[in-house]
Amino acid sequence: MQVFAFDFTYTKHSWFGAGSKGNEYAIEGYDTVNYFTENKPVKGLAEFSLEYRGKTWRFKNAENLALFKASPQQYAPQYGGHCAWRIAQDGEGVYGNPKIWTIVDNKLYLNYNQVANKRWVKNIPVFVKKGNDFWLGKNQFKNLN
Repeated sequence: MQVFAFDFTYTKHSWFGAGSKGNEYAIEGYDTVNYFTENKPVKGLAEFSLEYRGKTWRFKNAENLALFKASPQQYAPQYGGHCAWRIAQDGEGVYGNPKIWTIVDNKLYLNYNQVANKRWVKNIPVFVKKGNDFWLGKNQFKNLN
């Protein structure tokens, strides 16, 4: 089994958007588990946080923190939290807004803005395949095995 160490830079190194000036919290401090449990974004709290892949992740409660600890790859946004539609276009990582999101096949995808999201939802299966090809190709050098 191959294990990849993907770069969860989220907002600190994204090219533009609200987070381009830097944010030490993964997906701007939003609770990534909550998208799956309550189908909405919500800010996490400092008392329910942990370090994972170089970022601090915040959660709204101990239950969500425990779920993430047990399976971080299940809950972490795809493509390092970058805009899923843009990754599918050319593999370039741009800001993924934690308020503009979709869950597809039990995976979380963020998009830059509503325009990108409208394009994304028109052909998600094709964009996921293209995005995966770009993302995995760019990150093969980080293969830990």
